[in-house]
Amino acid sequence: FPGYTMSEIDYILARRSVRQYKPDADVSEEQVELILKAAMAAPSAVFRDPWSFVVVRDAETREKLAACLPYAKMARDSPVVIVPCGHLDRAHEGAKTDSYMVQDLSAATQNLLLAVSNLGLGAVWTGVYPDVARIASVREVLNIPEEVTPFAVIPVGVPAKEPVARTRFNADKVHHGKW
Repeated sequence: FPGYTMSEIDYILARRSVRQYKPDADVSEEQVELILKAAMAAPSAVFRDPWSFVVVRDAETREKLAACLPYAKMARDSPVVIVPCGHLDRAHEGAKTDSYMVQDLSAATQNLLLAVSNLGLGAVWTGVYPDVARIASVREVLNIPEEVTPFAVIPVGVPAKEPVARTRFNADKVHHGKW
C-alpha cells in the first residue's frame, strides 16, 4: 500500500496480553514516562483529558492490588503497575453520563498498552470499572479520592517469554455499506 511501512503497524499487531514477567527485570522511569506520554496522547471528547494515572512500584501495594482483584494476581510479580483513573467532573458531559469518560480512558489505556508493546515490554489490562466492589477496593488500597474512579489495573514488566504476534481479524464481523 502507498505510504505503508511495516514498522508503523507491526507493533499494534504484536500487542498481546502478558501475564508473566521476568522476576529481576525492571521497567525504568524513562520507560514509564514514555508510556504515560503515549497514554495521554489519546483523543478525548472535547479535549477534556479526564484522566490521571497512579504508578505503583512498591511490592506491598502491588500485593494488596493482586489480593483484592480476581484477575490481577500477576500484579504481585510485575515491577510496575499503572492505574488509569477517571475524573467524571472533567469528562465531557460528566454530570450527565460517564460514557465519555469511559471512552476517553479506554483510548488512553489502549495507547498505554501499545507503547508498552513497542518498548518490548509486556502488560495486561485488568478491569476495575464498572465493578463497584473492585472500584472500592482499588480506591482504598491507593487512597484515591471519592471523586476519582479507578478504571483499570495494568501490570507492566519484561515478558518472561516472547508472545507470538497474531491478529483476531475476522472478515465475518465486517459489514460494508450497511448491516
